[in-house]
Amino acid sequence: MIQVNIVSVSADAISGQPVVLLRPLDDDGVDGGARMLPIWIGHPEATAILLAVQGASFPRPMTHDLMTNIIEAAGFAISRVEVTRLNGGTYYASIIMRGEDRELVIDARPSDSIALAVRVGCPIFVAEEVLDEAAVVVEDVDEEQEVEAFRDFLEHVDPSDFTS
Repeated sequence: MIQVNIVSVSADAISGQPVVLLRPLDDDGVDGGARMLPIWIGHPEATAILLAVQGASFPRPMTHDLMTNIIEAAGFAISRVEVTRLNGGTYYASIIMRGEDRELVIDARPSDSIALAVRVGCPIFVAEEVLDEAAVVVEDVDEEQEVEAFRDFLEHVDPSDFTS
């Protein structure tokens, strides 16, 4: 597993569908560029991730805040989330939770996993096989230029390009 961070959450220029862009933390680059993993997600999940990244708070818990509260009330803490595999264009993830005397691994969508990770401040990991299969290489420049280059890539790609 390779630890990643969220570079951006933006809309695909062609479809308008939100895309979360992940980058390995310790990526020295491949072929002179940085690997970026695009994961197309739903609008509600994109909103949930963006609100958490921005530190927004609300008088009543939003769905992912509620999930976090339930997990904590049950005596568990989310220790990490993992994007574990890519099958037929669909990403799969796991939420790893630790309790006093046991660990639970819960199957989840990557978007929900990332939304929870941002809320609790836990690390996000991606299986190396997933990065090898679906990551794109963006020329190594400063982060703002990387994001702009990736947006240009998104204007010319279709999500079906990532199905096998």
